[in-house]
Amino acid sequence: MAGGHLTDTPVDSVYSGVVSLRGIRVVTFLAELNDLALWNTDIGNAYLEAPTKEKVYFIAGPEFGEREGHVMVIVKAMYGLKSSGLRFWEVLSDVLEDMGFERSKAENDIWMRRAGDHYEYIAVYVDDLMIASRMPGKIVDMLESAYKFKLKGTGPVKVHLGCDYFRDDEGILCMAPRKYIERMIDSYEQMFGCKPPRNVSSPLEKGDHPELDASPELDMDGVKKYQSLIGALQWSISLGRIDITTAVMSMSSFRVAPREGHLDRVKRICGYLSKMKHAVLRVRTDEPDYSDIPEVHFEWERTVYGDCSEVLPDDAPEPLGKPVIHTVYVDANLYHNLVTGRSVTGILHLLNQFPFDWFSKKQNTVETATYGSEFVAGRTATEQTIEIRTSLRYLGVPIKGKSVMFGDNESVVTSSTVPHAKLHKRHTMLSFHRVREAVAAEILGFYHIPGSLNPADILSKHWGYQAIWPTLQPLLFWQGDTMDLFHEALEKADTASKPVSQKGSNDDPTKAGRSHTKESGDSVVPDKSRPLVPTGSTASAASGSGETIDHDGDPQDSSSPRAPKDIQDKATMRKPSSTKGVKGPGHNVRSKARKTEERGVTQFSS
Repeated sequence: MAGGHLTDTPVDSVYSGVVSLRGIRVVTFLAELNDLALWNTDIGNAYLEAPTKEKVYFIAGPEFGEREGHVMVIVKAMYGLKSSGLRFWEVLSDVLEDMGFERSKAENDIWMRRAGDHYEYIAVYVDDLMIASRMPGKIVDMLESAYKFKLKGTGPVKVHLGCDYFRDDEGILCMAPRKYIERMIDSYEQMFGCKPPRNVSSPLEKGDHPELDASPELDMDGVKKYQSLIGALQWSISLGRIDITTAVMSMSSFRVAPREGHLDRVKRICGYLSKMKHAVLRVRTDEPDYSDIPEVHFEWERTVYGDCSEVLPDDAPEPLGKPVIHTVYVDANLYHNLVTGRSVTGILHLLNQFPFDWFSKKQNTVETATYGSEFVAGRTATEQTIEIRTSLRYLGVPIKGKSVMFGDNESVVTSSTVPHAKLHKRHTMLSFHRVREAVAAEILGFYHIPGSLNPADILSKHWGYQAIWPTLQPLLFWQGDTMDLFHEALEKADTASKPVSQKGSNDDPTKAGRSHTKESGDSVVPDKSRPLVPTGSTASAASGSGETIDHDGDPQDSSSPRAPKDIQDKATMRKPSSTKGVKGPGHNVRSKARKTEERGVTQFSS
């Protein structure tokens, strides 16, 4: 280990990049989509594989025998030197190029190589490699035999950058930071001498405003603990814990001078993670079925946008493999911060049925109406969509049709998708034109859904368990076909609509548990013994004591939520293979009185 702080700062840049965690999720998805094996490996003593350009020396001690006192010049990129990371990155880049891989223009540290009807990928994070290939063993053998790298931890991916990889009982690949959360809770116990509170069912209280907290400021020791917890929670979000994103975003604003009340809130988030630690991202690759969404085609040629179309990169590789459908949900929360007046944008992106990217951030401008904040969010989602579509093309991924964007503000959807719509608020002009031009160019279609069905609510508000569970459950807490949730909701609704005299003991919605889950080892498996979603507002789900029992068997801190009337998160619902003629969730099986409400999609589209 060299004392890099004792050497001069190099004149040239010493930056060396790493693959983004979103890039790792995309590679993971493409491996599952195209039936590639997913391996990882670690290059041992990586920096010592590269020569250094820094002039570093030391005086030999007695351990060098007769050469004691000689000047020894360092020729390898030792750990601790400022430029060692870049030197190793250059060596590894030369090796991968020699093996026939090319650096993707989507990300510098995603390497790709054509292999017949698909591409192989290697995602590089310093010395950690994730390999997606049908013959990963050959790639590993070449790295060891031809280039003399000392590899360790080689094989099918089980843990990568703190994220656990495993398959559930349905055979679906799952990603979850379970062991990382366990280590984080252990660190919490060392800090505070106790476990975090588990009598909570949401990261923060619904509608909480930590910016109004007036409790005493923390001392320096408390500030360090606060910052340490925030850093750990941020990494948990990066590894897949979508549900705490907005809460941690809000609490990160107080890292410089947190108060005692802020620390209590962060402790609550840790307690929520400890209690709900079994959330997972499931890499579902089946395409969502949007065939029942009505399409209305407008003529945009006579508008200011003219005959516009999507600009495609002319240097992208040939698209290979199975196509993907990109879905995005967008939402905004007006006046999220009562001190600054800023709103929050929440965006969720999915490839087929896999949530691979999410976004929660305070907006840069103060909006005075929901219309303005929702349009700002729509513009951000549109720009992200364009970037994602370009990145996928540079990874050689075929994109099926335009992206599908859902929002719950009908005025914004109408203004964005109808050519003759007029702008009445000039301060939203740029957002107005950005979204409308993307719709006119058929980069995306913008559709309205009810707010209760919008999973982007998870990323824009401090939510309560009862309201958010119908959209959170299919994203993170459901094994198997999420269409079962919809059919179960219909059955419960039909049961609830029967006359009392027709209901038997088997019709009690609190006892309906056809597809509920419990824990078993590293997965969530079906269990008929207790419901996953408590259904009675007064009756107990398990003990009859009036308390709702959660996944871990712990009482919740709120009354039992009612069963969701409608679960139609299309992007995470799989078309049932055994039901012929079903175009979408519940198609042709709904009563006429419920049909309009349950579709939840307004006819606005390019």
